[in-house]
Amino acid sequence: MGRRALRFLLLLFLAPWATIALRPALRALGSLHLPTNPTSLPPLAKNYSVLYFQQKVDHFGFNTVKTFNQRYLVADKYWKKNGGSILFYTGNEGDIIWFCNNTGFMWDVAEELKAMLVFAEHRYYGESLPFGDSSFKDSRHLNFLTSEQALADFAELIKHLKRTIPGAENQPVIAIGGSYGGMLAAWFRMKYPHMVVGALAASAPIWQFEDLVPCGVFMKIVTTDFRKSGPHCSESIHRSWDAINRLSSTGSGLQWLSEALHLCSPLTSEDIQHLKDWISETWVNLAMVDYPYASNFLQPLPAWPIKVVCQYLKNPNVSDLLLLQNIFQALNVYYNYSGQAKCLNISETATGSLGTLGWSYQACTEVVMPFCTNGVDDMFEPHSWNLKELSDYCFQQWGVRPRPSWITTMYGGKNISSHTNIVFSNIHNIKDLEPTQMPINDRLDKENVARIYHGILCSHDKDEFMSFSGTWMKLEIIILSKLTQEQKIKHHTFSLVSGS
Repeated sequence: MGRRALRFLLLLFLAPWATIALRPALRALGSLHLPTNPTSLPPLAKNYSVLYFQQKVDHFGFNTVKTFNQRYLVADKYWKKNGGSILFYTGNEGDIIWFCNNTGFMWDVAEELKAMLVFAEHRYYGESLPFGDSSFKDSRHLNFLTSEQALADFAELIKHLKRTIPGAENQPVIAIGGSYGGMLAAWFRMKYPHMVVGALAASAPIWQFEDLVPCGVFMKIVTTDFRKSGPHCSESIHRSWDAINRLSSTGSGLQWLSEALHLCSPLTSEDIQHLKDWISETWVNLAMVDYPYASNFLQPLPAWPIKVVCQYLKNPNVSDLLLLQNIFQALNVYYNYSGQAKCLNISETATGSLGTLGWSYQACTEVVMPFCTNGVDDMFEPHSWNLKELSDYCFQQWGVRPRPSWITTMYGGKNISSHTNIVFSNIHNIKDLEPTQMPINDRLDKENVARIYHGILCSHDKDEFMSFSGTWMKLEIIILSKLTQEQKIKHHTFSLVSGS
């Protein structure tokens, strides 16, 4: 359970938030120049400078002077010293160039906002290693890997930019991030409101801590994606776990499974739980990169990859052998859509650009997010949330014990009403999701929530979705414009909720 929980914690933060988000200032949509029907993933952004800034290893102690170089990227093609702004990407758990090249929204709005784009790498990820090759040596070296230290890095970097770039000193800064980076963007505005005039926190699960939301919500949403993408798709996946158990109970069954799934190494009986975890992680990955366009963020994938996967999982009432052959075809969409893989490696589910070691430590210390499944409301095998097992695993792995209540103590949990100018963009179909599946939006002041009534997010009609995305992006740029141009007006906290 311990290792399994950590792997799902990593998976939660994989998907980029690039195309959708923001708050209401509903006016003059036609004056904006964003595409209303984007048809593909934004092209890789190459026009940036790679720079480094010397940061303190410990911002909160006074008995060490050790420093390290934090990497950051700057793109100023459209930046104007007069009337411009700074969009500051709060880097998350991976290589900043990888995230930069897979981020579309900031590049789309840069010209309209006359914005300088800054992508800051999170400490202990990419090249920003406080102790170089020894950064992950032990818990003593990892002791400075916290969200608080990362936020302090961002604050110091912004001070540096405003001090050293002519024309930047008095320009407004907006923090932008997605997933874990979205959490950081929100927390940055909360803790350093004098540094940023606002924050866009896209798909930021700041309530996925302690018992603020049910532990099974995330996997239930994943299941809903598969259920809506094809008839009996989630049922086939649900039935596959028992089929694997039955086939793996004999030596010949293990050999057959290894060959049928085209695995790189033959299975032993000790590998079966790992195999099922790997398959589960694959379904979670697909849910998080189920884009309406072809992409290669985690793997080369077609548009709406879950729909493609579900074409192979239409009939759950077949023999175990045929069901697992169909499961292989579905897995092959994710791992071998390009046709270049000779076998499937159950030790790999995502890109090496993610910092799995660093995230493992963070999930063992302060980013303790409960996940569970029950096999009834979701398509997975039942697994309860067991903090003790996680704690024992973390102590064995890193010599540390998690502090499950620290994040809510530090950042307030659900008590965020005193914070302003934070845009939480969590897109859901209100008709089908329970309130607990929209953890931010249901607690905000109703006057500051814009509801866009479209039923197209769950229709899986590509043209309709793209039209909606373009409209949503127009709303985003309106709000960013207002945040940068009207800093002295009354502040609000906003959220956009998509419903039908």
